[in-house]
Amino acid sequence: MANSTLKYLIAGTGGVGGSIAAFLSLAGKDVTCIARGEHLTALRERGLLLHSDLKGEHTLKVKASTAEEFQGKADVIFVCVKGYSVDSITELIKRAAHKDTVVIPILNVYGTGPRIQRLVPGVTVLDGCIYIVGFVSGKGEITQMGKIFRLVYGAHRGTIVPDGLLEAIQSDLHESGIKAEISPDINRDTFIKWSFISAMAVTGAYYDVPMGEVQKPGKIRDTFIGLSRESAALGKKLGIEFNEDVVEYNLKVIDKLAPESTASMQKDMAKGHESEVQGLLFDMIIAAEEHGIDVPTYRMVAEKFRKPE
Repeated sequence: MANSTLKYLIAGTGGVGGSIAAFLSLAGKDVTCIARGEHLTALRERGLLLHSDLKGEHTLKVKASTAEEFQGKADVIFVCVKGYSVDSITELIKRAAHKDTVVIPILNVYGTGPRIQRLVPGVTVLDGCIYIVGFVSGKGEITQMGKIFRLVYGAHRGTIVPDGLLEAIQSDLHESGIKAEISPDINRDTFIKWSFISAMAVTGAYYDVPMGEVQKPGKIRDTFIGLSRESAALGKKLGIEFNEDVVEYNLKVIDKLAPESTASMQKDMAKGHESEVQGLLFDMIIAAEEHGIDVPTYRMVAEKFRKPE
C-alpha cells in the first residue's frame, strides 16, 4: 500500500476532527471534511484556519461538504462527532465505505466502536481515542493548544483489518506530526481515555474552573482523584487489565495540560449547548451501579447536573 495515497474522510470538523484534518492536510494528505452550517460555509469560502501551538498559523484549502452531499469513497473515516450524534452519520459511513475502508471513531465515550459496528455491520469499524486540547475558536477556525497530540487506535478482538493498513495510517499520521499508536488492547485504551476525560470534564464543570485549578493540591484535585479511582474500580470489574495505576496516569496527563484549558463538555455547558454529560457522567454511574461498584464522588457531582424530573 503506497504511503500517502489514502483518502481520509473526517466526519465532524470540531476541535478534534478539525485538528486531525488540518495536520493531515498540512502534510499533503487527501482530506475531506464533513461539516455543516456557517462552519461549512467558512471552510468552503476561506479554508480551514488553524491556530496551533505545535504547527503555528495556517489557512488550509480543504475539501468540505455536508454528510448528505458527500458522494465519494474514503479509505479511512475518522468519526469525530459528539457521542449524541453518532446515529446521524451511519448513512454517510455506509455510502462512503468500500470493502477495505476502516472507520476509526475518536470519541470521548467508551464503547463507541462496537456501537457503530452494530449500526454498520458490513464495514470494518476499529476504535480509537485522542489526547489533545483542540476547539472551534470561530467559524472555520480551529485552535490546538499545548504540546500533546496523541492518537491511539486499533482493532477489537476478532476484527479483521486489511494487511498493512493500520501501519500505513500510522505512517501518514506520523508524517503529519501526530503521535500515533496502534493499540494491542483498544478496549483498555478507550476505557482509560473515558476514565480520564470523564474525571477531567466532570471536575471542571462541577467547580467551573480550568485545568490549572485541578493541578493544585486541594479539594478540586481530590475530586478528580476520587472520580478516577471510582472509574478504575469499574474498569477492573469489567476485566480490563491496566498497565499502570489509573489514578497516577490520569494525574500525569492532567498535569501536562495547559493550565487555561477546559474540556469541551464544560465549554458546551457554559454556552447552554447540548453536552456530553450523559456519556461522561451519567453513563459512568449507570455502568458502575450495574456492576455493583460504589461511586460516591460521581453521585455527589451528579446532583449538580441532574435535570429536574
